[in-house]
Amino acid sequence: MGTPVHKHVLVIRLSAMGDVAMTVPVLRALQEQHPNCTVTVLTRSFFSPMFAQLPQVSVFTADVKGRHKGILGLWRLYRALKQLGITEVVDLHAVLRSTILKGFFKFGSTPFFGIDKGRSDKKALTAPKKKVFAPLKSTHERYATVFGLAGYPISLQKTHVLEKESLSPAARTIAENRPRKWIGVAPFAAHEGKQYPLELMKKALAVLQQQVGCTLFLFGGGKKEQLLLDTLVGDTDRVNVTGKLSFADELSLISNLDGMVAMDSGNAHLAAMYGVPVVTLWGVTHPFAGFYPFGQPDSLALLADREQFPLIPTSVYGNKVPEGYENAIKTIGTEAIVQKVRAMLELS
Repeated sequence: MGTPVHKHVLVIRLSAMGDVAMTVPVLRALQEQHPNCTVTVLTRSFFSPMFAQLPQVSVFTADVKGRHKGILGLWRLYRALKQLGITEVVDLHAVLRSTILKGFFKFGSTPFFGIDKGRSDKKALTAPKKKVFAPLKSTHERYATVFGLAGYPISLQKTHVLEKESLSPAARTIAENRPRKWIGVAPFAAHEGKQYPLELMKKALAVLQQQVGCTLFLFGGGKKEQLLLDTLVGDTDRVNVTGKLSFADELSLISNLDGMVAMDSGNAHLAAMYGVPVVTLWGVTHPFAGFYPFGQPDSLALLADREQFPLIPTSVYGNKVPEGYENAIKTIGTEAIVQKVRAMLELS
C-alpha cells in the first residue's frame, strides 16, 4: 500500500465561544481517526487556547472588523487561505460570511461542505403551536456529519476530551492551597431567560458550602459581571476569577476543577471539553435542541418545569421569552442545585 495522501482541511467556526468549544472533541476524534489530516480553524484569535492540545490543528485569525471586512476583505481572506494548500473546506458556521467564502472556494475548485443546522426541526421544537417536542441531533453529531460528507467519517466517544492541564502560574496563585473540592460557578448567560437569579444562586452556594468542603471559583466576563460576582464572594472560600486571568489561564483552572455549575452557556462547554462534570441549568431553552455539553450524563441537567411552562423551549438560544415566562428558571429550586452538585462530585 502507498503512503496516505496528506490532507489539509479548513474548518470555519467563527463564533460564539460555546459553539467553538463544541468543535474541540470533534477535532480530537478527527485527528485520532484520520492522522493524515491537518486542520486549520478559521476563527477569532481569542479562541486559540482551546486548540493548544491538538497538534495537527492550527488557528487562522479572521479579522472580520478590519482586514477581512466586507466582500473585498473576504476575497483577501480567501487568497490567504488558498496559500495554505487547503484540500477541503468544512463550514460549521453557515452564516453570510462563510457563504461568500463558499463561492470563492467553489470558483477555485476547492470542495466545500456545509453544516445542516436542522432549522426546520428546531423551528418545530420551539413552535408555540403544534410543537414537536422530541430530541434533535446534537451539535457535535452535526459537526461530525459534515466531516463525514467531506470524506472523514468520525465516531464520537466520551474519551475524545482534552487532558487536564498544568495550572498556569497565574491560576496557581489564585487556586493553590484552596480547600478541595474545587467547583466552578458560571451564573451568567447571553440571555436573561436562561440565567438563574443571582440571589437564589447565592442561597444555593451558601448551603452547598455548609454541606461540602469546597472552594467556589466564580466565572464571568466583563466589568459588569465582575462587579456582580463580587457580591457573591462572601467568604474566603469563594474566589471571583473574572478579570484576573487570561483566557488560557482560565482554561488551565477549569481543566483542574472537580465540577462546574453553569447555565446553558459557553462555560458549560469549556468544562465539558476537558471531561469535567457539569451541572447545567436550563430556563426557556432545553437540551433537546442539541446543545447539551459533550459527554455529560443527562442526569446532571436541571430543567425548568414544563408542566407550568409548556412552551419550553421557546427558542434555541433563549432570546425569545413569551409573556409570563420570565421566571421559568425559578422553578429550579436551590435545594435541587445542591443535591445535583453533590451527585456531580461523586462522578469527579
